Amino acid sequence: MPYDAMSDLSDDALLAAYAAGDAMAARALTARLGPRVFAHALRMLGGDRAEAEDVAQDALLKLWRIAPDWRAGEAQVTTWLYRVTANLCIDRLRRRHGGPALDAIPEPVDETPSAAAAMQSRARAQALQGALDQLPDRQRQAVILRHIEGLSNPEIAQIMDIGPRAVESLTARGKRMLEALLSGRRDELGFEDDDEAQG
Repeated sequence: MPYDAMSDLSDDALLAAYAAGDAMAARALTARLGPRVFAHALRMLGGDRAEAEDVAQDALLKLWRIAPDWRAGEAQVTTWLYRVTANLCIDRLRRRHGGPALDAIPEPVDETPSAAAAMQSRARAQALQGALDQLPDRQRQAVILRHIEGLSNPEIAQIMDIGPRAVESLTARGKRMLEALLSGRRDELGFEDDDEAQG
């Protein structure tokens, strides 16, 4: 099948095609899921690009290894991949001593021409990443999946292998801890108007 036509296929169909010997299917699935896996790993690992690339490669290798045994319909490929990625990240975080330096966190892409806006955006991203790094692993994972990746609680429950109520509890506790960690920096980070909007 031509590479262009593969964009219409589901993740399951591409994985099945790869298992049947179609290397183009693996390229198409990697192009589709690789950036998402890398972005998730990058957030979980505190912005360490080299480690995030390693994790993304490891996660995709695991996907290729299980491809022949994949049973379509039992789980979504993305759910399985997020779970594997998160577990690989947590393993690395447990082996690591201390968190990354704030200057190791990459600058976000900012399309506004204003240098002040770029600096503020960078400061916010660094502050958020620094606060995320202080959360317990499971809370960080739940908060990233819910509030950054935008997944639903049932999807997160599947990825983390816990119940939806446990997801709600983890995300609520994580969000409260983030707010506490960042509360003293609201003015500095340009969030002073948020209180008025909420009040």
